[in-house]
Amino acid sequence: MFEVIWDALLDALIDGVKLLPFLFLTYLAMEWLEHKAGEKVNGWVRKSGKVGPLVGGVLGVVPQCGFSAAASNFYAGRVITLGTLLAIYLSTSDEMLPILLSEHVAPLLILKILGCKMGIGIAAGFLVDLIYRRKQPEHEHIHEICEHDHCKCEKSIWKSALVHTIKIALFILLIALGLNLVLELGGEKVLSGFLAGRTVLGPVLAGLVGLIPNCASSVVITQLYLEGTMGFGAMLSGLLVNAGVGLLILFRVNHSRKENFTVLGLLYAIGVFSGIVLSIIAG
Repeated sequence: MFEVIWDALLDALIDGVKLLPFLFLTYLAMEWLEHKAGEKVNGWVRKSGKVGPLVGGVLGVVPQCGFSAAASNFYAGRVITLGTLLAIYLSTSDEMLPILLSEHVAPLLILKILGCKMGIGIAAGFLVDLIYRRKQPEHEHIHEICEHDHCKCEKSIWKSALVHTIKIALFILLIALGLNLVLELGGEKVLSGFLAGRTVLGPVLAGLVGLIPNCASSVVITQLYLEGTMGFGAMLSGLLVNAGVGLLILFRVNHSRKENFTVLGLLYAIGVFSGIVLSIIAG
């Protein structure tokens, strides 16, 4: 048993060390992008009006820290519509993109995943705005909150990128260790069959994981997909539902509990439904 655990730990450590430079460079680029264009992106979303779902869906795939949190504040401040908020939640990638890049996933597959998230976000956003119409007040009352479970608004992009890298690397190490132990103990067929082989249950379970309001959920979902134990539809379901800490911030700053649970329900329903449809198509 000790030998099995040691082998699993060693494999996870080797894989984790290989990822470190690529993770750091990816997060460094993301930090630079946010410092250079973060305020402009938020400004475009605030001024998007009726085309908000389109703008939010497109900008949501741009990797930047706390974009979903900013969107939650805009919605609570009656600046953007429900459809725009959902488009951003559905399209934002949180930790998915850095992990895919660091794992050298084929560019076409990355573009396919981002394209699906963006397309579903935009379509769902416009549909929701057609059904739910909420009157915008004359004056905005925004209370910006700059917080994220792994983004503390560091002035130094180098320090912030390093913090991101260390935290995500630890998550990946723990997940990889768990997966390696399962595989070493002969549970590969059971795990892959339970998640990848179930058209409906896979997306339903992945969606529940995606609701966890921190980076761990997107790390788990992405790693399971890369390990081959989760199908494309289930993976996309979890990543669509995952909005980083956006939902956590929404429940904190938006006073209407009914609205908050409506957002939660719609986000989960859209993500799971999309995952099931894609599972059927892929199958």
